[in-house]
Amino acid sequence: MDFELTQEQRMIQDACRTFSRQQILPKARQWDIEEAYPRELLQELAKLGFLGVPIPEKYGGSGLDYISEAIVFEEIGYADSSVRTTLSVQMSLVELTILKYANEEQRKQYLPRLCSGEWVGCFGLTEPGAGSDAGNLVTRATRQGGDWLLNGQKVWISNGTWADLALIFAQTDPDKKHKGLAAFLVETRTPGFHSQKMKGKLGLRASDTGELFMENVRVPDSARLGEIGEGFKIAMGALDNGRYGVASGCVGIAQHALDCSVAYGKQRKAFGKAIAGTQLVQEMLANMLVETQAARLLVYQAGAVKNKGERCTIPVSMCKYYASEVAKRAADMAIQIHGGYGYSNEYAPERLWRDARVASLYEGTSQIQQLILGRHLTGLQAFEDEQQRVPAGLQA
Repeated sequence: MDFELTQEQRMIQDACRTFSRQQILPKARQWDIEEAYPRELLQELAKLGFLGVPIPEKYGGSGLDYISEAIVFEEIGYADSSVRTTLSVQMSLVELTILKYANEEQRKQYLPRLCSGEWVGCFGLTEPGAGSDAGNLVTRATRQGGDWLLNGQKVWISNGTWADLALIFAQTDPDKKHKGLAAFLVETRTPGFHSQKMKGKLGLRASDTGELFMENVRVPDSARLGEIGEGFKIAMGALDNGRYGVASGCVGIAQHALDCSVAYGKQRKAFGKAIAGTQLVQEMLANMLVETQAARLLVYQAGAVKNKGERCTIPVSMCKYYASEVAKRAADMAIQIHGGYGYSNEYAPERLWRDARVASLYEGTSQIQQLILGRHLTGLQAFEDEQQRVPAGLQA
């Protein structure tokens, strides 16, 4: 077992750290206030290869491993979780899903555009009445000749109003519940497809979040991703990838909370000494250090499983569950160490806390992760009707 990063991974880490702390971090506070960051930033990230990290080079990606992907998400998440959210959706939920489930024509059509930043993708699963219970989607896909008509609404969709391509999950036969779901690659310029920006979020304020509306959106059967009835499987596979991205970004939040707490604690004086020299502050710093590193190692462990091409649901669920909770605790302790200043957006902890809070909600709540892990340990399903209530979770 090797705990050292390879030379290539260290080079990626250095390049991403330099870019994110020079080009993203200094602007993150203002973007948070304005509830937006410039879409042109994606083009800069694409030039560095950070918009298609695990995608093979023949499709326009960088062809790198999943540890490298985690490193990119951590470094971007350290600087601004709003930007990391965009990247996670683009790569983890959309690109990797297309790579695994699409046919060759679909891969060649969409992946180069996504990896280059020419197009933005979004993942349309969550609905007003269906989050964790994905088997109860009401968005309908009705067959009409050689086409499909899509009707329904999606909410809390990251990249929702930016997206050029939407991965939409719809029900083809309500009687079949999750076994009737299908997935479609829908170009958002298609007539009948509309989006609306959602504002007023507690955190991730600079990331684009929208509602999607489909009114008789006609798509050809060639837009279908996988077979009819495979939509649930595709969604769950995508969420495995998405949870890995969220966990990696949470490590970045926790590391940022620790770094700014150490720096502030060393310069802030109280009772004649730096507060970092007091026992209780050092206790908080020590806890932040240990938990952050433990979360990082869980992410790397999941990445090693993904690199082998093995099923990763359990290690990914573990790292997502733990890292999201660690990020919340680290940000909360950072506010405590900063005192009153931690409550102001003049300092980073306030934004880190708000950005961390959603991580235990989307991509499957912490409670959903506990049920996944509990089912793995016991072989017992916590839901009364396994056929109708298989856990899925909100997406980023």
